[in-house]
Amino acid sequence: MDVRDRVIAIMAEQALMEPSDIEGTMTLEDLGIDSLGLVESIFAIEEAFDIAIPFNANDPTASAFDISSVDTIVAAVADLVRGQRDA
Repeated sequence: MDVRDRVIAIMAEQALMEPSDIEGTMTLEDLGIDSLGLVESIFAIEEAFDIAIPFNANDPTASAFDISSVDTIVAAVADLVRGQRDA
């Protein structure tokens, strides 16, 4: 399972949706994921990939981690995973 599939599976679980129903352009709001669900998703992603996501739950817009859509979250996680491998 690649990064995209794993991230979507985690988000689908949080959203109580099937992974196949999730599109890259969907927002957290589209998925019905609230702030608590976002934090839980981030913890699950960190655990799944053994990475640390630079995210401020108190001010999500202040983070360099782009949560504007499924695609941007996948891209940000892929960058972190790549950075960890290259380190």
